[in-house]
Parts: sequence; structure tokens; C-alpha cells
Amino acid sequence: MAVDTSTTTITTAPSHPEGCEGSGGEAVRPLLSGAPAVEEDEDLDVRYAPYARRDAYGPMGRGPLPAAQVARLVVATAVLLPLRLIAGVLLVVAYYLVCRVCTLFAEVGEEGRPRLHGWRREAVLGAGRALSRAMLFVFGFYWIPVSDRSIPNAEDVPEDQSEELERPGAIVSNHVSYVDVLYHMSASSPSFVAKNSVSKLPLIGLISKCLGCIFVQRESKGSDSRGVSGAVTERVQEVSQFKNSPMLLLFPEGTTTNGDYLLPFKTGAFLARAPVQPVILRYPYRRFSPAWDSMDGGRHVFLLLCQFANYMEVVRLPVYYPSEQEKEDPRVYAYNVRKLLATEGNLVLSNLGLAEKRVYHAALNGLLCQS
Repeated sequence: MAVDTSTTTITTAPSHPEGCEGSGGEAVRPLLSGAPAVEEDEDLDVRYAPYARRDAYGPMGRGPLPAAQVARLVVATAVLLPLRLIAGVLLVVAYYLVCRVCTLFAEVGEEGRPRLHGWRREAVLGAGRALSRAMLFVFGFYWIPVSDRSIPNAEDVPEDQSEELERPGAIVSNHVSYVDVLYHMSASSPSFVAKNSVSKLPLIGLISKCLGCIFVQRESKGSDSRGVSGAVTERVQEVSQFKNSPMLLLFPEGTTTNGDYLLPFKTGAFLARAPVQPVILRYPYRRFSPAWDSMDGGRHVFLLLCQFANYMEVVRLPVYYPSEQEKEDPRVYAYNVRKLLATEGNLVLSNLGLAEKRVYHAALNGLLCQS
């Protein structure tokens, strides 16, 4: 489903967020100049729109609440929160035990990753999908509607690939929350890119190895390290060529937003020149937004678990097969996939990034300290 790159350019004229509709424009990148000056909440929310919370809890989840909402939180903290915490821990332990049984007497490959085949692999993947969906249910995502448009039309496939479609090497998704990972695990049991330290964590370390995660030393780019891009490219090529390799899940934005915007894509997912599977995630909400944008992790998990019902919508787009021009230039490939996600998901393109997100958080903390 390659976009015609002959009429697509990489740079677009930025405009203010209020003037954008859908994917028609890009939000302005604010200038970075050392320590941020303290501004009013409204000015910050406009300047850093992709990270601004608009739910009932306000910036960083610390806004004033009406008495009725406080009462709900008190009841949920006493009843719902402990039940969900216990259930969540039990699900993680259950998956760890499945992985432990399936790795008994199994061969061990590089990085201590067990080589799972046959019933072992099917048991790990099947249990991962079922338990991830159970975890979503525990978190309040009782029903997740999925719009599946994943079968490409014949006219969307390049002529040189129409006879034998190449398997997508990676799932490419917008990034809104840590809950994104649970959904993708429940849908396709992909592998991930993680820091080396994750492989040593209790319970999670073995689970990540069984899923085939790539462990990288993010801060090292020396000759003794493949680096993130090299490891991703190698895995994406492997997945597209061998159907038994676990698909790789990638969030090219590199950080989370409030779900209304789409940040610039990093090119690591597109260097392998392999097809990708685009997926769009949305989180409709009434009071608390599951988007992890400008709130610390502990507070966000607490409020998420205290909300009885949470909502998620999924759109699975057709596999995107790159054109020859996109294969030659990963920047064009990344831009066109990003444009497709923005158009299909009605997301506003923004040219902000992780650096601006940190400035926004620092500015919010400054305002809170003064209040």
C-alpha cells in the first residue's frame, strides 16, 4: 500500500495546532533555550500540544477534583485497586511459570535466549496472548473493538510483489501508553527492543527472552555493539524472510503522546526495506485518559487501576509494501507510513520530540512548585 512518493516531500510547512485538522498540518516546534521560562498553563498546553492532558485530572494528574470524583477515588482505592494489583501480579507469575516449564531442557542461544520450537513455542505464544488479554481485562479494558483493514487491495501492492507477498518484518504503531504493549502482545505476541538490564529482571527477564526480545546497550555505539538501528534492521530482515521468527513491535515516535498527535518517525524500522504492518491505537475516555503523556508512572498506574472501565479502539491497516524509491530512502519510507497513520487515524502531525517533552515536564514542575 505504498504512497506515491513522486508528489510527497519530507518537509512540510508547520502551523499552529489549533489550525490543524487531521493530518493537514504540523504543530510548531518551540525553540529550546536552556531552562524553560515559566508560562501559564494554557500557553504551555498550546505550545506543547502533543503532551497536554485534557482529562478531568488536569496537568500531570494533579488538577482539582470535584467532591464526587474524590469519593469515587476513595472507594476505588479501597476496593478496586488491591483486587487489580493482586490479579495483575498473579497473571505475571502465571506467565513466568509457563515460560519456565517451556524452557526446561531447551537449547540456549545467544544472549541466553532459549530456542523454542514446536509445542514449546506455541505454548509460550498462546499463553502470552491469553494472559495479556486477561491483563487488559483486569485493567478495565473489557471490550476492545478492532477495525481490521489488514488485507491489501491488489492495486496497493507493487507489481514486482503481486505474485508472492513478502511477510511484514515489523508492526509499526503510534505510541500512547504502556498499555499499547499489552494490546499488541494479546494480538500477535511480538518481540520488542529492550535494554540489557531488562533481561536480568525477576520474572520479566525470562519472559522477554522467551518472546525473542532484542537486548541492546542503548548508550553504546562502539564497534563491539550492534547498536539499536543495526539490531532492529537485522531482526526485521530475519522476520520478513522466516515465518517462524517473532514479529518485531516498534514505536517509531520514540515516546508517548496524548493520542491526538503523531510525532516524527525514527528511521530504524524502515532501514531493512521490508514491508511493515501499520496499527493505530486510540483511547477514548470520559474522566481519566489512559494516555501516558505528562504524568509520572506511579500516579498514572494508580489512576488507571482506579477507573472501573477504560476504553481502547484499534485500527489494523493493510501491510505497507515500500516502493523502490522508499527502499532507497528510509526517510521517505518513514514519512509516508507516518502520513498514512495520521490520515487513517485522524491524527495531527507534529514536529516535536522527546526533548520538547522534557522541557514541557520541567515547565509544569516549575508551575507546580510556585503554586
